[in-house]
Amino acid sequence: MNKSLQAFNTFGIEAYADQLIEINSVAQLREVLQDITEPFYVLGGGSNILLLNNLKGVVLKMSIPGIKVERTFKKVVYLSAGAGVNWHQLVLYAVENDLGGLENLSLIPGTVGASPMQNIGAYGIEIKDVFHRLEAVEIATGKVKVFRKKALAFGYRNSIFKNKLKGKYIITKVWFKLTKPPHRLRLSYGAIQSVLAASGVDQPTIRDISNAVIKIRSEKLPDPREIGNAGSFFKNPVIDVKLFASLYQQYPKIPHYPQADGTVKLPAGWLIEQCGWKGKRVGNTGTHVRQALVLVNYGNAKGSEIQALALKIRESVRQKFKISLEMEVNIWD
Repeated sequence: MNKSLQAFNTFGIEAYADQLIEINSVAQLREVLQDITEPFYVLGGGSNILLLNNLKGVVLKMSIPGIKVERTFKKVVYLSAGAGVNWHQLVLYAVENDLGGLENLSLIPGTVGASPMQNIGAYGIEIKDVFHRLEAVEIATGKVKVFRKKALAFGYRNSIFKNKLKGKYIITKVWFKLTKPPHRLRLSYGAIQSVLAASGVDQPTIRDISNAVIKIRSEKLPDPREIGNAGSFFKNPVIDVKLFASLYQQYPKIPHYPQADGTVKLPAGWLIEQCGWKGKRVGNTGTHVRQALVLVNYGNAKGSEIQALALKIRESVRQKFKISLEMEVNIWD
């Protein structure tokens, strides 16, 4: 155990691995996979993991670079990015080049390679809305395979790589289908419209939307460089209409978002706040003062402390609302 992982996870948990290898190309990845005989972990930006213990084996840090315009048509552009590209830097590249579709996903932490795996989303947009295809290396054979949108079986914070193909492939490159002007702007979710109005913007561009999202997220969510966290710790639960009707009778002000299939999505942060957890500190950890959905490391917290807090929060929500929250963060043990 000689490689610290503290700088490679946004919770800032101190844990160690036997070895860490930075992967900068597909060829290198295939070569490394041929040689590895011990357990290994695949690490992107470290923004969606919670380390409970030291890791026995090898950590592969995906750092494959490169942003490239692959094909251009009259209305759309196909843009590719290596798995190691910082997600927000990709969004800024698209905005700078007036390519629409990613602007609502500004300032999401992590890397491109992880984005389709969990179908990241924010402010009314998910990866599935702009995804074209990806390349991944099959761990067992080293072969490169192309996956198109339908094959990924995208769901809410979910894809085939989180269930059926979990642990079988490593994503190396992702293609996105983006738009040329005029863009279809998505303004209705969250506080985007009010932020634009406060800035005196009545005919927004994708840059205006990106700036609005950055402002909202910066004010609402803590910077991992200042206080350790992994963003939203739990998924927003999706419940059936019968349970929602019962909850709505008890809590008529409950925020809710009807889904196309008749279910209803609820904000996990609101549920957690109603249970009295917002801003509460427990030892070295707690929930953030501005967003109950974000668990934080106030300094020197162990992964087990954060996990214990998460389990207490989940149980209190289950007792009060009859809803079992699902963790969005991956536990590495």
